[in-house]
Amino acid sequence: MDMPDLLQRYFGTTDLADVDPAALPEGAERMRVDFGLETDRGKRFALWTLLYMLDAAPDLDTAFKDPADRDAARNLMELMESPPPE
Repeated sequence: MDMPDLLQRYFGTTDLADVDPAALPEGAERMRVDFGLETDRGKRFALWTLLYMLDAAPDLDTAFKDPADRDAARNLMELMESPPPE
């Protein structure tokens, strides 16, 4: 599961800049439903990552039962908040 595939599936385009802002909540809601049904850890993490980028991700304690998955999500959050290297 890669980002262009996720964007195409939930928003009909591989470029997030092309998504109508009014369509973001509906796509995010479909993603949250799929996230709740998904059993593959890697796919769940990919869905959660995109939801996080859209500010629609569920809370880590709710999203991930495995502490290693929660730690990975926290690491991703910290990396995304860090300033880019110069």
